[in-house]
Amino acid sequence: MVKMETSELETDLSLFKYDHLEQLPPRYRELDEAERTERIETALEELGDDVVILGHNYQRREIVEHADFVGDSYQLSKEAANAEAEYVIFGGVTFMAESADIITDDDQTVILPSMEASCPMAGMAEALQVDAAWAEITAAAPDAEIIPITYMNSYADLKAFCAEQGGLVCTSSNAHRAFEWAFERGDKVLFLPDKHLGENTAHRLGMDDRIATWDPWDPDGKDPEAVAESDIILWDGYCQVHERFRVDHVKAVREENPDAKVIVHPECRREVVEAADRAGSTADICRTVEEAAPGETWAIGTEIHLTEHLARWHPEVNVLPLCGDACMDCNAMRQIDPNYLTWVLEELAAGRERNVIEVAPGEKELAKVALERMLEV
Repeated sequence: MVKMETSELETDLSLFKYDHLEQLPPRYRELDEAERTERIETALEELGDDVVILGHNYQRREIVEHADFVGDSYQLSKEAANAEAEYVIFGGVTFMAESADIITDDDQTVILPSMEASCPMAGMAEALQVDAAWAEITAAAPDAEIIPITYMNSYADLKAFCAEQGGLVCTSSNAHRAFEWAFERGDKVLFLPDKHLGENTAHRLGMDDRIATWDPWDPDGKDPEAVAESDIILWDGYCQVHERFRVDHVKAVREENPDAKVIVHPECRREVVEAADRAGSTADICRTVEEAAPGETWAIGTEIHLTEHLARWHPEVNVLPLCGDACMDCNAMRQIDPNYLTWVLEELAAGRERNVIEVAPGEKELAKVALERMLEV
């Protein structure tokens, strides 16, 4: 573990923190869907109430059909905390499993089926990297009180770091309220890691002209003068799925479907959000389709699997992807292969825990503070 420069925390890059997680054994790699489904159901019957399965909205059908709860990351973590199950199987990515471990009881164990399910955006703001940048950013504005806000899509150590520096966590639904909370307590906001959500939130608050971007990979992208003059500092990170959407996609879907309405996630670029009819979190997107009148057409600008779920769950609504499958697929979510789910369940039934996600106690305590502050807004 490495000691941070500006924090009492010790941590490491996620690449090394999770290098103990296990690969899928070869005997599980060629299962067909029928055999896999039968084996999953058998294991679940044997485990009974000892296990709860969480399926993120972006997971494929073969995962969510076995899930006890389907939703966004924080919603699922709350479901895990409310469950009495000893084991929580999280069909999501690493930071989501960490969040579940933070808010569940100590006697609950969180398992991530695949070691490869690591969100690229979370990896764009590793706590050690932010710690080094924090020293530069605070030095650029020595008389300002800077409040760090990290998006839920970040690792537990970054959530802990933000709490230690007086900040908090936010979701895509409450980012604007988190900004308001921060400005009540400080002069500037450092928002991590998603610059697009940060820019869209600044626009919502009428603060478009008070933004600076901090690019930790480019020496020329670190402008101390811009930091000193701006109220909002955006970390240069992004979601690799949502950044692919373009205004041309919105125009094309409307040309092909003149009656279509477009809803996109606020992780999309500012101009895409402007071109859409609505922007909202995955929960907002789901609610929009649920409440749509029969025959309405909605084009969805988010990960392809949620679009496919909505089309399947609401056949009375014409649900379209805003662009093709390749544009909308999340490589990290795809790593939760149903064969992995079969493996970890059968191992639990045999009394063996695989791919346990466990946040260090001090880190967990601070990260929980950041989440609790979010609940205040």
